[in-house]
Amino acid sequence: MTAPDPCRGPYGEDPAACGDPARFEVARHAREPLRVCPVHLGPALLLADGVLWPPGITLVR
Repeated sequence: MTAPDPCRGPYGEDPAACGDPARFEVARHAREPLRVCPVHLGPALLLADGVLWPPGITLVR
């Protein structure tokens, strides 16, 4: 079994910013989806570049 992807933080730039495993994937326009933990889901929807609205959120395990 592989380790879960790390949270990319609210901006999607620094995977070392948060040590929690990513549980959600946020769709973005012309960018790869942003994987975030539950704590950073709200800030990512508001602050990350290219987030679609209404947001496309997928649960990942």
